[in-house]
This record gives sequence, C-alpha cells and structure tokens, in this order.
Amino acid sequence: MSRAMIIGAGGVARVCAYKCVENSEVFSHLLIASRTKSKCDRLKAELDGRGTEIETAQVDADNVPELVELINQYKPELVINLALPYQDLTIMDACLEAGVNYLDTANYEPLDTAKFEYKWQWAYRDRFRDAGLTAILGSGFDPGVTGVYSAYALKHEFDEIHQIDILDCNGGDHGYPFATNFNPEINIREVTAKGRYWENGEFIETEPLEIKRSYTFEEVGERDMYLLYHEELESLAENITGIKKMRFFMTFGESYLTHLKCLENVGMTSIEPIDFQGQQIVPLQFLKAVLPDPATLGPRTHGKTNISCIFQGVKDGQEKLYRLYNISDHQEAYKETGAQAVSYTTGVPAMIGASLVLKGQWRQPGVFNVEELDPDPFMAGMNKFGLAYVEDRQPTLVP
Repeated sequence: MSRAMIIGAGGVARVCAYKCVENSEVFSHLLIASRTKSKCDRLKAELDGRGTEIETAQVDADNVPELVELINQYKPELVINLALPYQDLTIMDACLEAGVNYLDTANYEPLDTAKFEYKWQWAYRDRFRDAGLTAILGSGFDPGVTGVYSAYALKHEFDEIHQIDILDCNGGDHGYPFATNFNPEINIREVTAKGRYWENGEFIETEPLEIKRSYTFEEVGERDMYLLYHEELESLAENITGIKKMRFFMTFGESYLTHLKCLENVGMTSIEPIDFQGQQIVPLQFLKAVLPDPATLGPRTHGKTNISCIFQGVKDGQEKLYRLYNISDHQEAYKETGAQAVSYTTGVPAMIGASLVLKGQWRQPGVFNVEELDPDPFMAGMNKFGLAYVEDRQPTLVP
C-alpha cells in the first residue's frame, strides 16, 4: 500500500499508469500530474474503479516551488518522472527539497544543447545519499531493461562480459510518410547526433548514421540498423567491470531516413532559435508541433518490436555467447493500454522499477543506474507484467 506520483501524461505515462493500476497491491494511491490536466483527467476516467485511488493535478515541471508544493500536498513515497528529459534536474531538486524518492526513464538533456550524458544527474549522488533518499535513473527499456539484462547476464551467465551489442528494432508501420514513435524533438536530436561506441576504455566518435549493419530479428525479419550513441553505454561502461566493447544499434527504414535528411537539409532539425515574424522560435520545436503526436499512433501502428542485448564473455574459463530479448506487439499493446509498443516497452519498466523502490527491494540512499541493483526481481516483474524475456544461447553476432 503506497502512494506514488507520475509527472507526465504522454504515451509512456499512460502505460505506466495502466500498469500501476494492474499492480494495485503496491500502488494503492496514484497522482497523475502534468502541465495539461485534461490529459490526466481522461486517463483517470479510464482507470477509475480498478483498485487504485487516482487523483490528478496540473503542474509545471520546470517550476521547482510549484513541484514542491504539489509533492508536499500529496505526500507520495516516490515521484515517477515521465516528463521531458530537460526537466529531470528540476524534478530531482523538488524531490530533494520535499524529501521524496525519485525515478526516471531517460537522462537529462540541456534544452539548448543536443547532448545527453549522466554527469548532471550523477552529481546528485551525495545529496540523495545524505538525505537518505533513492534516485533511480533510466528505468525504461533502453536505457533500463538493457541495463537489467546486463546485470542479470553478469550475475547468472558470465564471470566477465567483454562485449555488449544492444539492438533496438521497431518493425511497426503507422502508415504516415514521416512520424516518430516517441517525442519527435528527443528522437530527432538523438538520431542526428554523432554516433559513439565504447572500445578499449574510451568512446570512439562516428558521423551520424555512418555505421550501418543488417540483422534478422525474430517475428520482424531482416532490417537495416545504424550505430547511435545511447546513454546506457555511459553507465554500463562504468558499472560492468571488464567490458571492452559496446555498441548500440537502432533500425530505420529508408523512408524515415530520406525524410529526415530533407528536413535536416532545410534546417528544420536545428535547435538554434531563429526570428520569425518578430518571435524567436526553435525549428525543431516547430517541427514537433506539426508532426503527428506519438500518443495518437496506437490505433494505426501494426507490427512488432524486438529489442535485445548480445553478450560475449567468459564463464569458467570458456568463451561464451548469450542473448536476451523481448518481442512486443503494437496492436496488443494498444488493446491493453491505448498506446503503441514503443510507449509500452518504456512504461512497463518504469512501473516495475517504481514498484521495487516502493517495496524496498531497490531502495537505498543515493543515485543509481538500474544495472547497479539486483536484476532478479525486475526480470520476474517483466514476465509478470507483459514484457517476457527470451534467452538465446546461440545468437547471431553483429559484424
């Protein structure tokens, strides 16, 4: 019986709220707060009467005093931050001031710089530890499940892990010429940034989408995938002892890449403000406003996702391969929660991580990435709440 507070009302928050209600033995009381209260109210109307007492509120996640006031009024044990990555630090500040535990799914990004790394949030380690509070970073899928997979593999399958390849395949089709499956601003910033991979103790930088590979994914088929930099590489490099090489790949179709290149060529992916009719606007933010809202893609998205980690390492002196993966169906996710599988695969892990904090299994003072914590109860939660994992002991490797 615990009180939790979700900040955000997009697709991921929708899934997380549905799953909190499914796990009402832990989440007896839930507050859903967002800048747009009407979205929270609609979600409450869908979920009322299922065992969790739900309240809603309006809040500006950029405003620390406003956040603190709301937290103090509701008195949750945990704040689940499913707002924008730009707002991570203000929400962490509010949690510290109000004396509440914290969890998010993506690391902090400065609004005016297309760069994301954990240093800003890791700088809070001493403050959370001294306050006796827990902060869990990156409890989505990637980051999140990918870190839990890594911790699980190291605990149960390897003495040392030397290489990790993370493969994120979205085989879904929404029918639009161009749309993003999660926040367009975050997605496009991520894809157009330079790539990086970890090798022999350092990050090696590549041009955006410079390295291309193909891979055959179960229940999806063969897809082209491109090397990106993704935030879990930074934390895994610090927390998985003995790691020598790590790469992150994501699949993209030719239509998506062609549209993206055209938009980039005409300056629409820029985050530099420009003057337009006497106002300062950011082209990428304007583009976000005209693209389809990812939260509306659920009913028209068909196909499946396949997200995996391939591990290479040593067990009992012998070289070993091992792969963990999950397959999720867009339409099944929509039927269950009203959101497509990209939101589903992020929202479910957010609830699982939050439940482990509330039950005390992941509660300890400080700031932690998920791979620093016991993976076993999280893995059990995935099988229970809709993200069953599959083990592959003879995986195909990525060249």
